[in-house]
Amino acid sequence: MKHLTITVPCFNSEQYLKRCLDSLVAGGNEVEIIVVNDGSTDHTGEIAEQYCRQFPDIVTVVHKENGGHGSGVNTGLALATGKYFKVVDSDDWLEEKAYKELLGKIRRWLKKDVSGRENCPDMLICDYTYNHLNDGIRKTINYRNIFPIDKVCSWDKIGTFRPHQYLVMHALIYRTDVLRNSKVVLPENTFYVDNIFAYYPLPYVKTLYYMDIDLYQYFLGREDQSVNENMLIARVEQHMKVTGIVAESVNLDEVKENYPKLANYMCRNISIMLAISSIHLLLRGDEQAKVWYGQLWSDIKRKNPKLYYRLRYTTLSGFTNLPGRLGKKVTITGYRIAKRIYKFQ
Repeated sequence: MKHLTITVPCFNSEQYLKRCLDSLVAGGNEVEIIVVNDGSTDHTGEIAEQYCRQFPDIVTVVHKENGGHGSGVNTGLALATGKYFKVVDSDDWLEEKAYKELLGKIRRWLKKDVSGRENCPDMLICDYTYNHLNDGIRKTINYRNIFPIDKVCSWDKIGTFRPHQYLVMHALIYRTDVLRNSKVVLPENTFYVDNIFAYYPLPYVKTLYYMDIDLYQYFLGREDQSVNENMLIARVEQHMKVTGIVAESVNLDEVKENYPKLANYMCRNISIMLAISSIHLLLRGDEQAKVWYGQLWSDIKRKNPKLYYRLRYTTLSGFTNLPGRLGKKVTITGYRIAKRIYKFQ
């Protein structure tokens, strides 16, 4: 068994893929890298095949028709043989020192103790960095205030998330069997599905382990990037769709019975997603956006009134539903300030 499976969904990634794969093959034979070429029309597939020939015991390439990022993740998970599973986007990379430290930790866990039990936690959390390479700006997000460092813990031991902190795909490494037990399947031909991957499996996670290492290097700067503000405005209906899926995917009352702190976090996560959808509808500002804005909130109210009132009156998303022009101005101004401080776009 490989220690770690890394899936790399790719679509027309020829400009970035070598940087990504160079960082991943540094993990050596403990790692399985599954490159999913999702119907690329450039040289992405050829580059992936070059790495497969050079590293036949490490790199596997799957060529498929275009189905979107979620389809690539689904394909990788179905084929994974590693104890742990991580997604690395084809324009991103892993920092080598942190990567090898992570693999060393997994290696030690896989050595069974005298009772024959494995000590592998269900989910690992690591820091990640926003890299604005064109501007020379880096912003690292850590979780030191939330999780004990280098200790296995449960959800009842976590601290309080700050406004800029939430669990994103870049920070997470799941045990492969936990993901499969959760039966998470990402929608095809849909943007922003990483939000589902970072949310839906959480109630299946019983043990967590935080490593305060700057592992994931997230590239920002492409104009066609899904998190680019203009792209978010253009694709806001897609973000709304995923927000709705997340809001309906887990019964938070059931989660609260066993993991109250996790239920609070998951509600907060829905709030953040709702806020992002609402803000970019406000930025779009046309008549269709106004219709969608009302629909976004009314759908949640109709399907889950209890969740609606909590989101509307006790969480961040409530501030994106302020009335009138002044309310809109306050919301957008707050978003602009947060964007400058936290460098998330």
